[in-house]
Amino acid sequence: MEDTTRFEPATAIVTGSDSGIGRATAVALAASGMDIGITWHTDEKGAEETADEVRRAGRNAVVRRLDTTRPAEAAAVIDSLAEELGGVDVFVNNAGTGDGTPFLDLDLETWKTTVDTNLTGAFACLQAAARRMVKAGRGGRIVAVTSVHEFQPRVGAAAYDASKHALGGLIKTMALELAEFGITANSVAPGEIATPMTGQTDEDPTMKDRPGVPLGRPGDAREVAAVIAFLASPASSYVTGASWAVDGGMLQMGPQAGSHITGHDWRKP
Repeated sequence: MEDTTRFEPATAIVTGSDSGIGRATAVALAASGMDIGITWHTDEKGAEETADEVRRAGRNAVVRRLDTTRPAEAAAVIDSLAEELGGVDVFVNNAGTGDGTPFLDLDLETWKTTVDTNLTGAFACLQAAARRMVKAGRGGRIVAVTSVHEFQPRVGAAAYDASKHALGGLIKTMALELAEFGITANSVAPGEIATPMTGQTDEDPTMKDRPGVPLGRPGDAREVAAVIAFLASPASSYVTGASWAVDGGMLQMGPQAGSHITGHDWRKP
């Protein structure tokens, strides 16, 4: 049984790190002393900007395009990044998408795109990274960015909810199977975070009012990255198979919201 307390990370790969949570995570891990593999799907410029930030922190950055709807190719990208970095001690699966389509209107192609991006492609990338960690024999840290919708659904998000529920389950199984190699596997489940995915680019979340969230505002990507950085560090040596909600208390509002919603607008996406 490998000792998870002796983990000393030097390299990390963060998928979907061209903006938002992924960029904040790449920068946080660089600040912790790691060289970073950065991936992008549609925003190459954003990925290069992330790489610039990593290099300003004094660490190496390697950039690749990643399309998780093509699982075999996605796994090869992770292998390529690991080769150039000299290994992968930390792997953060952040790449994901949503479609906002109600269940009755959801066509098979849209379903497949969302599920392939968030789950099947994630599986391929996670497996490629884990195999390299096992072969290297130095332990490792795996973190998947899921969502509060790993736990609770949202109207108009059938494919997204299904994929995030499943990704959380996959991580728990990985935690059981990889523990003997000194590799931990955890999820981070963000609520509403002020990022491009939620239409809030370069906005101050403290200036937005969210009455339905106990902390009263959206989150900042750096607040999510801080939790990921902990889970990627030697300090998290006894944490595995967990899912950490970073949501300002949103998940605690179920019964409260049920008793205080006064209209039926929630039934529409």
